[in-house]
Amino acid sequence: MLSAEMWQIVGLILLVIVATVVCALLFMMFGWYVVWQLFLSKFKFLRELVGDASTPQAESQPSQTKSERPAGVPTRSRPRSARQRAAAAATPAPAPES
Repeated sequence: MLSAEMWQIVGLILLVIVATVVCALLFMMFGWYVVWQLFLSKFKFLRELVGDASTPQAESQPSQTKSERPAGVPTRSRPRSARQRAAAAATPAPAPES
């Protein structure tokens, strides 16, 4: 038979194992929440997979064309490299249809 001291040791071991698993799960859930809020929620595809009905502020606002934007507001596009700018300048613009 196990003595009272032995049961106490077994109980403490089980408590440590359960507490470790709970802490690990809480840490993982908190990390997922932070990564979701800062990065993953920006992708429409991932929001559709998760079933998130809320939309970020960028999608709820109507899109503006270049002519409607104020001159001081930068665009959200990536800067082009010198090679991309040269290729865009070398290709002729399509002729307007009448």
